[in-house]
Amino acid sequence: MSHIALPLLSHVSLGTNDFERAIAFYDAVMPALGCKRLEQFPGAAAYGRDYPEFWIQTPIDGQPASIGNGTHIGFTATDPAAVQAFYDAALAAGATADGAPGPRPDYGEPYFGCFVRDPDGHKIEAAFWDFSLDTAPPHQC
Repeated sequence: MSHIALPLLSHVSLGTNDFERAIAFYDAVMPALGCKRLEQFPGAAAYGRDYPEFWIQTPIDGQPASIGNGTHIGFTATDPAAVQAFYDAALAAGATADGAPGPRPDYGEPYFGCFVRDPDGHKIEAAFWDFSLDTAPPHQC
């Protein structure tokens, strides 16, 4: 029997106060990461490569959506070009720049990423990790 490594997270959801604007934004930027809209329901849409990993939705309780201070969503990119493509698509679709694509030495040598604020103000990251550049010993849990 083979072991399949499961990701730690099943999915992540962010709230929006303008559903149509939000799905237009994510429809424009997620293809840069090899993702697409996989499901849609009234007030909710799911994106992913193979299964719904990221949801954007109006809050189920009917209250206004808000952004979390200190919260951000990080998407995995396949290479630095995908990070740049995500950043460019995000800015073209109405995001605000919050950290241009590039290395961040404080994150470690393998990291190459960017940060944007989506139209609702959520902090979104796209990052590529080139572990062939990692010279640090493995982390201990």
